[in-house]
Amino acid sequence: MQHAIAGILPTATTPTPTPTPAVDPNLVSPGVVGFLFTALIAIAVIFLVWDMMRRIRRGRVRADIQEQLDAEEQAARATEATDVDDQRIDAADDDDRGEKPKA
Repeated sequence: MQHAIAGILPTATTPTPTPTPAVDPNLVSPGVVGFLFTALIAIAVIFLVWDMMRRIRRGRVRADIQEQLDAEEQAARATEATDVDDQRIDAADDDDRGEKPKA
C-alpha cells in the first residue's frame, strides 16, 4: 500500500504549467464605443416598441368605433324596414276588409 501511495504522490505534486494569455484583454473588449452602440440600439428598440403599441391601440379603437357605427347603421336599416313592412301590412289589411281604394 505504501508503494501505491508513494507512486501517486510524486505525480500529484508536480505542478502543471498554465499558458500565459497571448492576447491583451483590453484590446479585445468592446470598450466605451461598444457600450454606447449597444445602449443606442436598446433605446431605439424601446422607442420602436412604444410606437408600435401606440399604433396597435389606435387601430383597435378605430375598429371598435367602426363596429359601433356599423351596428347603429344596421339597427337604423332594421327599424326603417320594419316601418315600411308595417305600412304594407296595414295597407294590405285595408284591402282585405272589403274597402276599395278610391281612385
